[in-house]
Amino acid sequence: MDKLVLLIPHYDNPKGLLVSLASIGCNENLDVLIVDDGSNNKFDEIEVKKAFQATGKIFFIYLQQNSGIEIALNKGLEYIIKNKYTYTARLDCGDICLGDRFQLQKYFLKEAPSISLVGSNVNFVDTNGAHLYTVKVPEKDEFIRKKMYVNAMHIHPSIMFRNSIFPKINLYPTAYQAAEDYAFFFNVMNSFKVANINKVLVQCEINPKGISTLMRKKQAKNRIKIILNNFYFGLYPIYGLLRSLLLYITPLSILIKIKKIVKN
Repeated sequence: MDKLVLLIPHYDNPKGLLVSLASIGCNENLDVLIVDDGSNNKFDEIEVKKAFQATGKIFFIYLQQNSGIEIALNKGLEYIIKNKYTYTARLDCGDICLGDRFQLQKYFLKEAPSISLVGSNVNFVDTNGAHLYTVKVPEKDEFIRKKMYVNAMHIHPSIMFRNSIFPKINLYPTAYQAAEDYAFFFNVMNSFKVANINKVLVQCEINPKGISTLMRKKQAKNRIKIILNNFYFGLYPIYGLLRSLLLYITPLSILIKIKKIVKN
């Protein structure tokens, strides 16, 4: 049986967790693994289970202290691998699943055995739910791996991957704080083929208290390191490196305004 599990890391956002779980369609069939990263603001397990209306079970892992999202994700993956799940999907607290996201992605992977990871297009909103912009990502592996040097061509909360990629690749890298997903994508691409579905399957919230906002400088710096570690002399790596350097010095407020203009 092809078992699917949704991996959600949680830190001090119980309201966002409930919103995310409630967005999963009642026709979906999957388990959920929530890894609490040493939160001060804990969630209520009873409320969490009530919010989840799909078919499946919810499991919890509690870390004793805040260790960072990459550690939380790896603790989750260790549990997932041990329990022999076939597929892992990702979602972050506050982000919303649209339509029958998991059915579509699982079907895609079943029908495309050469693909090991699949993502989707994503809508981005502010903390009030107002639409900011839509990110449309390339569908085919050949374009994803070229453009990955410019920016992440998978939006982390939108992905689903085969757990058979382990142990050929390691779990989430811990040396690139706030950019563990970007490093993970390169590691997957170095050994497997990837794809995206040309549909908006997830809505992500841009939160001023989110990792990408609070640790933006560190994230940009680590992205530069990742590009250099995978560098070859070509148009996309050179352009991507220059772009990342520019992002490192540009204020976030200006970047959001530029994205709204370009993508709308």
